[in-house]
Amino acid sequence: MLFNRPLFACLSVCAFALGNTAHAQPYPSKPIRLIIAQAPGSATDVVSRVVGNKLAEGLGQQLVIDARPGAGGTLGTELAARAAPDGYTLFMANNSTHGSNPALYAKLSYDAVKDFAPVIYVVATPYVLSVHPSLPAKSVKELVALAKLRPGQINYASAGNGSTHHLSGELLKMMAGIDIVHIPYKGSSPAIAALIGGEVSIMFATVTGIQPQIKAGRARGLAVTTPKRSAMMPGLPTMAETLPGFEMLSWFGLLAPAGTPPAVVARVNTETAKVLANADVRALLAAQGFEVISGTPEQFGDYIKSEIAKVSKLAKATGIKAE
Repeated sequence: MLFNRPLFACLSVCAFALGNTAHAQPYPSKPIRLIIAQAPGSATDVVSRVVGNKLAEGLGQQLVIDARPGAGGTLGTELAARAAPDGYTLFMANNSTHGSNPALYAKLSYDAVKDFAPVIYVVATPYVLSVHPSLPAKSVKELVALAKLRPGQINYASAGNGSTHHLSGELLKMMAGIDIVHIPYKGSSPAIAALIGGEVSIMFATVTGIQPQIKAGRARGLAVTTPKRSAMMPGLPTMAETLPGFEMLSWFGLLAPAGTPPAVVARVNTETAKVLANADVRALLAAQGFEVISGTPEQFGDYIKSEIAKVSKLAKATGIKAE
């Protein structure tokens, strides 16, 4: 029998390709890790579990939440940035990890834009400009007028230097041209306690944190920080109605390490969008004070860049730095 080398080579290549195809497994073929940069029980954790449970069903694989808090969220973010870009590590970013941190930290060991692939904007929640009932201001306009009459005499609480509560207060100062004094606390709960106790007069607080206090009459809501009026606080105007352009949100969205295959990003985006369209999921998120956003990877990427630019501009103008 004659040995045909070209034919043998061709058959060998075909056999190898068929073997690889037979062994190739569609994504995902194993559990997926979802890193969060905040502690269990945090808002990031709540959103990740509500969305992640249904996402796991859609993908047909277990989704394991890996909480890596510390250093203002930079530890978990770096871990996600350095993970293998194979689709088996995702990251639940938020307004701290991909908004304020890149703008406020002098040096980070990762690039918040270049080291990540945007997947989908998940949810957002507004802050509520709230005042102690003793403060004689029932609107943003009245508050601004009062602050101008009492420069340096009215204080506002935050969850700490560099927090979104702090940034919101400084944005108010800058846009309204007023002088109010920042009082940082170690977290939002102590800050809200200080507000309702009368230690401070003003605070930008999350809906879930301040709504019970407003309903009980221990605080007064003046406005929300979303561009449009919020369904969660329908009776309140927006900050932008008095100060055009004012916007400051607490937001959450999925990212993957840079280099993750576009087909994988598209699959996770599609499945997450289905989850966010689910009525039960939307109801669960709304009960926690979150509004569903969704959208394309490109839209989310553009939003992240705009957020970093906005906070960078504010930090430069006010001298805010992360501690």
